[in-house]
Amino acid sequence: MVNILVKLSAAAICAVGLTACDTNSPGGYGAGGVVGGIQPGSPSDPTSLAYFQQTIGDRVLFAVDQSTLSPEAISILDGQANWLLQSTQYVVTIEGHADEQGTREYNLALGARRASAAQNYLVSRGVADNRVKTVTFGKERPLEICSTEACWSKNRRAVTIVRAGLGS
Repeated sequence: MVNILVKLSAAAICAVGLTACDTNSPGGYGAGGVVGGIQPGSPSDPTSLAYFQQTIGDRVLFAVDQSTLSPEAISILDGQANWLLQSTQYVVTIEGHADEQGTREYNLALGARRASAAQNYLVSRGVADNRVKTVTFGKERPLEICSTEACWSKNRRAVTIVRAGLGS
């Protein structure tokens, strides 16, 4: 009799465990930890780094010899600021980049101005300044190497790199 009760208890525990893993059960987790149809850590998870990079956007582009934020850049930075205000466990480093035209020194300074423009905007939107630092790479880390505007335009950018930080 005790053996039958142990088997029935084990079966009941397994049944409850399976129901908790059923995506159709209220509040249940599906295969792979899917919650409400959203895979944690995926680009569809608004709290994930993948969402930040792919949905919000981790980079803004600049015009030739400019560090002024365009309306499109401001829109992306608004999204970044909103995400960072919700995700306070992260800090960011903004990388400033330039195209291959011009001297190394000029492009390092231009990359620094671009990174600072993005940093200043995020801080103006309420992101704590101790969560945002900058670095410039000038023309040293191009995404594309060629001598056309199509390539150069991709290299004139500020990229927001997110990492665990405060309190982590």
